[in-house]
Amino acid sequence: MPPKIKITKEEIIKTTIDIIRKSGTQAINARTIAKVLNCSTQPIFSNFSTMEDLMNAVIIATEELYDEYTKKEVEKSLYPLYKANGMAYIRFAKEEKELFKLLYMRDRTYETIPKETEMTKEMEKIIHNNTGLEGEATKLFHLEMWAYVHGIATMIATSYFDIEWELISKILTDAYQGLKKQYETE
Repeated sequence: MPPKIKITKEEIIKTTIDIIRKSGTQAINARTIAKVLNCSTQPIFSNFSTMEDLMNAVIIATEELYDEYTKKEVEKSLYPLYKANGMAYIRFAKEEKELFKLLYMRDRTYETIPKETEMTKEMEKIIHNNTGLEGEATKLFHLEMWAYVHGIATMIATSYFDIEWELISKILTDAYQGLKKQYETE
């Protein structure tokens, strides 16, 4: 009898991500993944207790992919640090539409969402350093900019519209400068 081929967790996660890229999360089930891996569903459930466990691992791996987008955008040094983070978010939505939807457009009714993350703290520190804003004003400034960036990214991810990078850059600069001016007059 030939030896069994071992399907690893990493292969299952990668395959699941590839299926999501092509067909969205609605295409994910154990049989579809097994078919692409050319195996039974047994290796999937040997590595993951449930499909929910698999999807949690896929979300973590997708968050790592998004982090790479951010790192690359910052390393390009085309934009100030705060803006580079927004541009990376939008680029991820444009280039990885289904993965963006998985991370940022899924129902989170039953999830515990942290009020503050390390990334949020970092972005608020940048805002403080660039604007001189303090405390709640810094938090609100970031929330307003993030909502703006998320709106653009969502419209791109859902193919509502597709605009050039130069225009996206201008829109973000205008929004940032407008908010900054607004906060200066308060």
